[in-house]
Parts: sequence; structure tokens; C-alpha cells
Amino acid sequence: MYSLLLAIIYVAFVSLGLPDSLVGAGWPVMHQDLGVPVAFAGIITMIIAGGTIASSLASERVTRRFGAGLVTAVSVGMTAAALVGFSFSDSFWMLCLWAIPYGLGAGAVDAALNNYVALHYAARHMNWLHSFWGVGASISPFIMSYAITSGLGWSNAYLIVGTIQAALTFLLLVSLPLWGRVNSVIPDGHAAEPHEAHEAGPGPSGQGSTHVPLARALRIPGVALILTAFFAYCALESTSILWASTYLVTDRGVAPATAAAFASLFLLGITAGRFLAGFFADRIGDRLLIRGGFLSVGIGVVMLALPLETNVLALVGLVVAGLGSAPIYPAIIHSTPVNFGRRNSQAIIGIQMAAAYTGSTLAPPLFGAISTWTGMWILPLFLAVLTALGLLMSERLNRLVGHRAAQEGDRTSTTTR
Repeated sequence: MYSLLLAIIYVAFVSLGLPDSLVGAGWPVMHQDLGVPVAFAGIITMIIAGGTIASSLASERVTRRFGAGLVTAVSVGMTAAALVGFSFSDSFWMLCLWAIPYGLGAGAVDAALNNYVALHYAARHMNWLHSFWGVGASISPFIMSYAITSGLGWSNAYLIVGTIQAALTFLLLVSLPLWGRVNSVIPDGHAAEPHEAHEAGPGPSGQGSTHVPLARALRIPGVALILTAFFAYCALESTSILWASTYLVTDRGVAPATAAAFASLFLLGITAGRFLAGFFADRIGDRLLIRGGFLSVGIGVVMLALPLETNVLALVGLVVAGLGSAPIYPAIIHSTPVNFGRRNSQAIIGIQMAAAYTGSTLAPPLFGAISTWTGMWILPLFLAVLTALGLLMSERLNRLVGHRAAQEGDRTSTTTR
């Protein structure tokens, strides 16, 4: 039963990654057909981001009421409807309209699925699941490319992905009974931590659990630290993806084709790194994965910045930064129930998703504005600041959690005596 549901969740993560690259891949053709400037892509992405942030913040209440399975199915259905709506859109305002359910569905399913996996499956699965998201995100540009080159047009690329999402919605609806049968004991040997056993809740769906208001969740010690760390990580990831190629060309004199290839290797490094991290994630733990990830990103950024005559080290540094980035996102999510208790995890993961989308949305244009004044050379420094901030905040959280565990251990010892 666990394995069957896990397989369905793996398929869900592949499908969730599919829509994320479609707008960027198709926009060079889409904006011409719609008769709007290239810059209007930012309006679409901002609407989607706004929807994801709003639904992420509301995910805790919705998931506790309806359950993770139903929320996932309905949310994927919303994205399917939005993608089909994109395929029939012949004006920009229609795209903006369909971007609303697109964003709302993406944020809700992201928070619900991540919390479910964090509660009920081992760390290796969290890494592999996010690696499968990268597979989906890598496939969608090929779907768009095929649709355009074969004469089907960009609209049919959205229709193809929308149809895949609709099929997944049906699969998720059929699988709903499986979600409710999983008990509150985490399989694969990932037992609940002692300090959270008393707050495990009634089961995986979260139905019937006590609602944790947003204000209360934000006041939990350490939440502000992990939100800052998550914001910093997602900011450096999205900034690297958008601006690394431009930096290599304009500041390092790398050929555009070479720069584009290595910039894509950053994203492929994240995908491959998460797959590899899954093999040892259970043995070394989330804390070391986060620490090692940030340190590896830091090494990669230093290699990128070194003013050497050859660009080989800078190109390798970009790949190292991608591999280092790989385990940070899944490890932060997976460690949430342990750091803050299972009862609070859905609320906090929802806020983390909002922080992630905020960082991914705001950081790239912020860097673009800064670079117009300073020059593109500042990219490694910008990334270094974000890396240091993420590492500092995560280490402060580790000390806080360790101190709290020691206090609880002392209280347990005193009670036993």
C-alpha cells in the first residue's frame, strides 16, 4: 500500500514539474502571436507566483479539512484546467485570467504533497521526488519545442501537458482511499522523534487535526530562521538559473553557446544531485545535507568568481554550485516535522512554500536592477551573500533545536527519577 501510493506520488511530482518551464520555453513565439511585448512574460509569472503564495499560506487550513489526497487531486485538476485554458487563449488577458487557477493549484499541491512525504516517507524519497520534479521540468521544453517545430503550435503544447495533468487528476481521485489508510507511523524506518510523538495527529491526511493559525506558526521559535534560509536558497537558485549565462558571456567572455550549455548544467546538476543524494540521505541526515549543500554552493560561487585567465574553473564552479544546491530544498522540507513537530508541519511547510516562491520571484529582478548600476560582475557576490545567509540561518536553527532537545531530555530524566 505504501509502495503503491509512493509510486503515484512519484508520478505526481513528474507531472508537477511539467508546467513550470512551459511559459519560458514558449514565450518567444507566444508573445509574437499575441501581439504583446516580450516583457509581458513577467506579468504572467507574477500572477502565477501570487496565486502560489496565497494558496501556500492557506494550505494548512484546507489540507486539515479535506485531506492531502483530495487537496492534491483538486489542485492538479485546477492546473490541468488552467493549462487547457492557456491552449485556447488567443489574447493576453485570457492568459492572465487562466494564470490565476494555475498559481492557486500549484501552491496548494506543492505544500500538501511536500508535507505528506515529510511525515510519512524517508529522506531518500524526498530527494528522489524532487529529482523527479526536475525530470518533469526538463521534459516540458522538449514538448514545447516539438509542438512548435512540427507545426502544432505553442497552444497544443499546453493542451498536451494539460491532458497529462487531467489523467493524473483521475489517477489521484481513484487513489484517494489509499491516502486515508496510512497510519500515523512513518514507514521506511523514519520513526517520529521523541519530542513530537505526542503531537503526531490523527493521520496523514490531517483531517480533524487542530488548525494552526498563521500568526501562531510564525511565533514558533526557529520558524523565522528557516523561512529566511529557505528564502535565501530559492533566491540564489532562481538568480543563478536566470543570470548565470549572461554573467559568463558579458563578464567572463565565454561563448554564448558554451555559456548556455553550462547554465543548463546548473539545473541538471540539481536534478542529478537530488537523485544521488537519495542514496545516502537517510544515513547522514537532513542537517548535514543542508550544511554540506550550502558549503558546496559557496565553493562553487568562489570558483565562479576567481579572476583567472581561463574560464574552466568558473564553468566547473557553476556545476559544483548546482550539485551543492540539490539536497537543500528537500532536506529543509523533510526536516520540518522533526524541527517543529508533526502537528505544526503543514502550517510551517505552507509558509515555507510562500517564502520559496517569494524568493524565486523577487530575487532575479532585484539582481537585474542592481546589475544595471554595478555591472554583471557582482553576480558571484550576490550569490555569496545569499549562500552565507542561508547557511547562517540554518545553523542557528540547528543550535536552537539542539538546545530544545537537551532541555526536553533533562525534563524527561527528572520525571523518570
